[in-house]
Amino acid sequence: MIIKSKPLHPFFFKCGALIIKQLLKRRFKKLAINPVDIKPGHSYLLMCNHFSFLDGFLAYHLANEVLWKKNGMRKLYIMSLKEQMRKNPWLRYVGSFSVDPRKLSILESFEYAAEVLSKPGNVLLFYPQAWLESCHIRHIHFEEGLYEIVTRIKGNCQLLWSSNIIEFFESASPTMYFNMLDCGTNNDFDFDKVKKQVNQHHRKSLEQNIRFTNEQLSYND
Repeated sequence: MIIKSKPLHPFFFKCGALIIKQLLKRRFKKLAINPVDIKPGHSYLLMCNHFSFLDGFLAYHLANEVLWKKNGMRKLYIMSLKEQMRKNPWLRYVGSFSVDPRKLSILESFEYAAEVLSKPGNVLLFYPQAWLESCHIRHIHFEEGLYEIVTRIKGNCQLLWSSNIIEFFESASPTMYFNMLDCGTNNDFDFDKVKKQVNQHHRKSLEQNIRFTNEQLSYND
């Protein structure tokens, strides 16, 4: 049986977003968002690469800055490991619901996620990699959970990706880049196409954000 969420009221979400924004500004030199057009009257599946403890705070900030629009976002939900929710019961009250990859209840989690995304204004934060990896990896691996959720949605849902990348260069404080991609909707969903789009986008984001020159490989180095 899954642990269902109690998402924040919009007022408290906005209060939390203001606090998180100030904390992130202390940590980062710049928060650079490359946004996409948001479709009104939809729900939103916000996917990001999973690379640090800060991921939830970063996504919270991104959702507030980009998705909180007229006829846009109203409530945020997060799919979290059941083990983590048992250790941190407060997660339920900021929108988290549980998933346990090793149990049959995972199907219940997929159904609940699809139910959430069947209502306009709901946002589900989802990490398709399912584990932590460096933000500088060249390939984003997708578990099957994305397919299981999207194909169960009833209604209109916009699929969004953000390649979140940190880089320092000449500064003592890093810049946080949010490189967003519109992956279409559940109505034209093609799992293989989305995986290809995201990986092309992620590699392009790396080229733009972490290197100024083309990488030259040599077996003599």
